[in-house]
Amino acid sequence: MATRILVPMDDSAMAERALEYAIETCVDPEITVLHVVGSATMMMGDAVSLALEDDVDAAARKRAEPVFERARRLAADHDTEIRTVVAVGDPSRAIVNRAGEYDTVVMGSHGKHSEDVTRGFLIGNVARKVFRRSPVAVTTVR
Repeated sequence: MATRILVPMDDSAMAERALEYAIETCVDPEITVLHVVGSATMMMGDAVSLALEDDVDAAARKRAEPVFERARRLAADHDTEIRTVVAVGDPSRAIVNRAGEYDTVVMGSHGKHSEDVTRGFLIGNVARKVFRRSPVAVTTVR
């Protein structure tokens, strides 16, 4: 059974369900929660505003903290410890780049940007890219 698990999280309900799934289904898991900030948007707002920061790493960690706080609370509710990691850039690329360090990736089937738009689809764009390119098994959670 997988013990080293990467759980990419944004601030969506499905990401939280993925973390809960990883905690509940794996025996003694070593879970790392990854949050990716600064991804390009239609107006480039997030990426541009992050690039304008004096300390990009500190700004990225600050933006990730609300997601990490929710992840820590959920893990504490299940008496589990987690690690947290921040990446900057394209979410699917950042996830795939780190995936090889883990036994598996457990992620929500849709993220915050696609939950409303793609309700009828089985899997979101980021999850689809990770599923196709990951060097390790990927479990998507709905």
